[in-house]
Amino acid sequence: MRVISGKLRGTPLKAVPGKGTRPTTDKVKEALFSIIGPYFDGGIALDLFAGTGGLGIEALSRGMDRAIFVDLEPSSIEVVRDNIRTCRLQEQTEVYRNDAARALKALGKRGIRPDIIFMDPPYRLDIVGNLSQLMCELSLPAPNAILVAEQPVSRELPDRLGGFQCRKRAEYGDTAIHIYDFLEMMNYDQRKGEAM
Repeated sequence: MRVISGKLRGTPLKAVPGKGTRPTTDKVKEALFSIIGPYFDGGIALDLFAGTGGLGIEALSRGMDRAIFVDLEPSSIEVVRDNIRTCRLQEQTEVYRNDAARALKALGKRGIRPDIIFMDPPYRLDIVGNLSQLMCELSLPAPNAILVAEQPVSRELPDRLGGFQCRKRAEYGDTAIHIYDFLEMMNYDQRKGEAM
């Protein structure tokens, strides 16, 4: 594993020991960044279920200002911190060992509004919909935010997730990448009211 492009191009990244973590392959990473970037002019990235931290680090390499990494597994947090040190990104990063929903609530209280949200939960967990809804209820996404959800090919996600609208779905082996654009908060609140 390595950083594919940007100022840190070619920097090797450590993997999480064991088989519990499934890092995003370089091929998938390259494909998804070519869709959402490939480069950025600042902003905040949120790497939920960070694993190795590869997606957030790639976003920083390609021009994001800051990245926040969240994972519940101690081994993942240790590897994320190691990879951040290797890339010398300590000043641009925050790392938290926390449950995803709790982390989102904590970020909401701090008024942090990510521009890109990477969500790559373990495939056994079908929680992308619930967490997307929670983000919208917390008014967490920045205007024009992008949500990237990685799921098994066998699991279809809906065109709408809370205030997010699916822009593209692409399959790479047993992995499906779903890219969502955040709709204006006002439109989301209006649709929520109509559904009640």
